Amino acid sequence: MTDGERLDRTAAAMRSALCDQPMLRFDAPRLVGVVPQAGRAIEQVEVAHRHLYLQWDDGTVLHTNLKRHGTWHLHHEGQYWQGRHDDLRVLIEVPGWVAVCFAAPVVETYRLPDANRHPGLGGIGPDLAREDADLERCVRQLLACREPERRLHDLLLDDRYFYGLGNVARSEVLWACGLSPFGHVADLSERAATRLVDIAARLVRHHLSRADCPRAVYGRAGQSCPRCDDSIESMPVGRPPRTMYWCPGCQTRLDPRADETPPAMDPHPAAARYLHDLAWRNTG
Repeated sequence: MTDGERLDRTAAAMRSALCDQPMLRFDAPRLVGVVPQAGRAIEQVEVAHRHLYLQWDDGTVLHTNLKRHGTWHLHHEGQYWQGRHDDLRVLIEVPGWVAVCFAAPVVETYRLPDANRHPGLGGIGPDLAREDADLERCVRQLLACREPERRLHDLLLDDRYFYGLGNVARSEVLWACGLSPFGHVADLSERAATRLVDIAARLVRHHLSRADCPRAVYGRAGQSCPRCDDSIESMPVGRPPRTMYWCPGCQTRLDPRADETPPAMDPHPAAARYLHDLAWRNTG
């Protein structure tokens, strides 16, 4: 087996073990760049020659250039490592798995380019992680959106409206609101926009991506929806593509593909339980 084939197999195993899992720990003693945050989910593991890339749901990318002697290994939690501790360059832990990189001469992180951050397109919206975030401003900006054909799944990751909502929370917020990710932003009512922003802020502030927080749809493609028992679906959307999860059975509000849009209603008991179990319900 060639080095390239071995690396491809390792990347495939890492993709299966790490993707869509909340990251519990990240260590990189010689890292150049921002540190990926615990609780974020890895979405992609890609290989190009002797370069291996990992991408998180907030757009952070880890690049390791292995050159001649660098290696990646994947181990079950508690399993003995293959490699000298002094050569450790990256350690990534998710529930049940540990991925380690040894002897890579280049270990760096960067953010994916985002056209929405261009100064000509406006500034960054309120940071939802802050307790003093101006949520009313977020609602006003949503209702004033001048792009009537824009989809909800796209807008929720646009920093011009609000900042801090990752890909995991995007799927969960739309499910909790019963909104179709394919709905048009221009069709949002004031009540729906207010509820969407409120839930988004609460999820961000209390780390939805952490292992101890419930997930209704993200990472559960093909499984039953906890609200309606329909099968959860997933698909890559946006540029660069990022996997979105939703339930076609109950996320029907504003769905342009439906014959008619169901009227606004109080949350289904399953959604109410889901929101009740979030950490922010139990904080003093």
